[in-house]
Amino acid sequence: MHRLTAEKRKKLGRLAARPDREIDLSDIPEIREIPSDAVIGKFYRPKKETVTIRLDADVLAWLKASGGGYQTRINGFLRQLMQRSRMR
Repeated sequence: MHRLTAEKRKKLGRLAARPDREIDLSDIPEIREIPSDAVIGKFYRPKKETVTIRLDADVLAWLKASGGGYQTRINGFLRQLMQRSRMR
Protein backbone atom coordinates (compact mmCIF):
# COMPACT_ATOMS: atom_id res chain seq x y z
CA MET A 1 0.00 0.00 0.00
CA HIS A 2 1.41 3.39 -1.02
CA ARG A 3 1.27 6.35 1.32
CA LEU A 4 0.37 9.79 0.03
CA THR A 5 3.23 12.23 -0.15
CA ALA A 6 2.88 15.57 1.63
CA GLU A 7 2.61 17.24 -1.79
CA LYS A 8 -0.24 14.97 -2.92
CA ARG A 9 -1.99 15.44 0.42
CA LYS A 10 -1.79 19.22 -0.02
CA LYS A 11 -3.13 19.00 -3.57
CA LEU A 12 -6.06 16.82 -2.47
CA GLY A 13 -6.77 19.25 0.36
CA ARG A 14 -6.94 22.17 -2.09
CA LEU A 15 -9.25 20.17 -4.39
CA ALA A 16 -11.54 19.22 -1.50
CA ALA A 17 -11.76 22.85 -0.40
CA ARG A 18 -12.99 24.05 -3.82
CA PRO A 19 -16.70 24.82 -4.10
CA ASP A 20 -18.85 22.36 -6.08
CA ARG A 21 -19.71 25.02 -8.67
CA GLU A 22 -16.08 24.93 -9.85
CA ILE A 23 -16.25 21.25 -10.76
CA ASP A 24 -16.35 20.73 -14.53
CA LEU A 25 -19.15 18.25 -15.21
CA SER A 26 -19.39 18.91 -18.94
CA ASP A 27 -18.18 15.42 -19.86
CA ILE A 28 -20.49 13.62 -17.41
CA PRO A 29 -24.17 13.26 -18.36
CA GLU A 30 -26.65 14.13 -15.63
CA ILE A 31 -28.65 11.19 -14.30
CA ARG A 32 -32.27 12.28 -14.15
CA GLU A 33 -33.78 8.98 -13.03
CA ILE A 34 -32.47 5.71 -11.62
CA PRO A 35 -32.10 3.08 -14.38
CA SER A 36 -34.44 0.12 -14.00
CA ASP A 37 -31.51 -2.32 -13.87
CA ALA A 38 -29.67 -0.36 -11.14
CA VAL A 39 -28.68 -2.38 -8.10
CA ILE A 40 -28.60 -0.36 -4.92
CA GLY A 41 -25.89 -1.49 -2.57
CA LYS A 42 -23.92 -3.48 -5.14
CA PHE A 43 -20.75 -1.47 -4.53
CA TYR A 44 -21.87 0.88 -1.77
CA ARG A 45 -22.90 -0.54 1.56
CA PRO A 46 -25.02 1.89 3.56
CA LYS A 47 -24.01 2.48 7.15
CA LYS A 48 -25.93 0.22 9.52
CA GLU A 49 -27.38 1.45 12.80
CA THR A 50 -28.46 -0.66 15.72
CA VAL A 51 -32.09 -0.13 16.69
CA THR A 52 -34.63 -1.78 18.93
CA ILE A 53 -37.94 -2.67 17.32
CA ARG A 54 -41.00 -4.32 18.79
CA LEU A 55 -42.67 -6.83 16.48
CA ASP A 56 -45.76 -8.94 16.95
CA ALA A 57 -44.79 -12.48 17.99
CA ASP A 58 -46.46 -14.07 14.96
CA VAL A 59 -44.65 -11.72 12.56
CA LEU A 60 -41.31 -12.53 14.17
CA ALA A 61 -42.06 -16.27 14.09
CA TRP A 62 -42.92 -16.02 10.38
CA LEU A 63 -39.65 -14.19 9.66
CA LYS A 64 -37.56 -16.66 11.64
CA ALA A 65 -39.33 -19.69 10.10
CA SER A 66 -37.74 -19.02 6.73
CA GLY A 67 -34.24 -19.33 8.19
CA GLY A 68 -31.47 -17.10 9.40
CA GLY A 69 -31.01 -13.57 8.23
CA TYR A 70 -34.44 -12.36 9.27
CA GLN A 71 -33.04 -8.94 10.22
CA THR A 72 -31.59 -8.61 6.72
CA ARG A 73 -34.99 -9.53 5.27
CA ILE A 74 -36.70 -6.91 7.45
CA ASN A 75 -34.24 -4.34 6.12
CA GLY A 76 -34.95 -5.51 2.56
CA PHE A 77 -38.71 -5.24 3.04
CA LEU A 78 -38.34 -1.72 4.44
CA ARG A 79 -35.99 -0.73 1.60
CA GLN A 80 -38.56 -1.90 -1.00
CA LEU A 81 -41.25 0.11 0.77
CA MET A 82 -38.98 3.15 0.88
CA GLN A 83 -38.20 2.89 -2.85
CA ARG A 84 -41.88 2.50 -3.75
CA SER A 85 -42.81 5.55 -1.72
CA ARG A 86 -40.07 7.59 -3.45
CA MET A 87 -41.51 6.72 -6.89
CA ARG A 88 -44.85 8.32 -6.07
